[in-house]
Amino acid sequence: MAKEKKTNQISNKFGASMEKIVSLAKRRGFVYPSSEIYGGLSATWDYGPLGVELKKNIQEIWWREMTRLQENIVGLDAAIMMHPKTWEASGHVENFSDPLVDCKQCKTRFREDKLTPEVIESKKCPECGGELTEPRQFNLMFSTHLGPVADSGSIVYLRPETAQGIFVNFKNVVDTSRVQIPFGIAQVGKAFRNEITTKNFIFRTCEFEQMEMQFFVKPGDDDKWFEYWKEQRMNYYTQQLGVLPENLHFHQHGPGELAHYAKDAYDVEYKYPFGWEEQEGIHNRTDFDLRRHGEYCGKEINYLDPHTNERYIPYVIETSAGLTRSVLVCLMDAYHEETIGEDKNGNPDIRTVLHLHPNVAPIKAAVLPLVKKDGLAELAKDIQKELSEDFNCFYDQSGAIGRRYRRQDEIGTPFCITVDYDSKDNNDVTIRFRDSMEQIRVPREGLAARLKEEMKKYKRV
Repeated sequence: MAKEKKTNQISNKFGASMEKIVSLAKRRGFVYPSSEIYGGLSATWDYGPLGVELKKNIQEIWWREMTRLQENIVGLDAAIMMHPKTWEASGHVENFSDPLVDCKQCKTRFREDKLTPEVIESKKCPECGGELTEPRQFNLMFSTHLGPVADSGSIVYLRPETAQGIFVNFKNVVDTSRVQIPFGIAQVGKAFRNEITTKNFIFRTCEFEQMEMQFFVKPGDDDKWFEYWKEQRMNYYTQQLGVLPENLHFHQHGPGELAHYAKDAYDVEYKYPFGWEEQEGIHNRTDFDLRRHGEYCGKEINYLDPHTNERYIPYVIETSAGLTRSVLVCLMDAYHEETIGEDKNGNPDIRTVLHLHPNVAPIKAAVLPLVKKDGLAELAKDIQKELSEDFNCFYDQSGAIGRRYRRQDEIGTPFCITVDYDSKDNNDVTIRFRDSMEQIRVPREGLAARLKEEMKKYKRV
């Protein structure tokens, strides 16, 4: 395997670095190296008990925002393997490639378009100074064979994006869903890219998940809808995922960056320790996709406006976000190291906490008996069972209560419910808030409703 290029990792002002996030993710069960017992496999990762909950929560929030709360967006789940002509029409067979160079000495692999002009001119490896090979084009699509015989006629591709499944089903959706322009089609699913260089944990991998919505509009209305979706998608990260606004910005694609199909494009970029990088793309794809698929399948793909009897090929405004990258953004943005006083030896008492928005937190509430005797454990388990009807809850009776609080802080649990001796007598409990560490006494009756209220009014400070 190619040697991964090392990148300088800088902690943000709250102490987050890639090294710390990777350690936390493994230690607490968010993300594991795939096939670790066999030494792992480059650029592949498995999502553990907390990671799968975090990923699932993000997906459900996105789906709710993009379909259930929208009157004119419907869902789709297209197949991963599609007819090979799909990728000819989309331009992936011809254009979906990167220029690849290798160092003859240290074997490090680079994308030539990511190297500085000085390195390209000198043909010297930026890692060791060795000689670089001549560039060669490297197609990023994974190919496989469909059927019992592996020959040129059985080649299919693992999709490099989910968007094409939406475009080839445009007429099916129009004919069966009674949607009218402007309308969108949303999809969440796996995509595969045989990346030249994979790095920075789950930021760039060969197997990932996308959350894409293609919004079909009348030509001439595309600029208006492009601006609308830019605003909506930025608001999603700050309001629904709780990402700090100062860690987000827009980057407009210049002439050298703009894809061959795009009229205009912006990226929502996040400020990682390794720099500003793309989290989501908003693109004006014009009528390129529907027109090309019409040409390649031999059947014109267009839309008949029922109000004007006008027939046209719609323009497409695309929003394309990485689900797996969203997991990394949430972990990175939420990670804080906070000094909250001194320990018993007079040293700074540092608390590691994930300030995850309750919407995305893997565990919403932890139920903790003060001690595991005198019936407190049984009462706490009963409360946990009751709350589990509405939330993903966790029960923990092991260790001192302070240590249990810290364990929950580190995995981002927003509320801890403490059951003590007064709970038996007064039928109430203590809610301890993760962010402020404030504790309040509330009746057990209506506890689920109280937590829902707290989640709804949550604001990150």
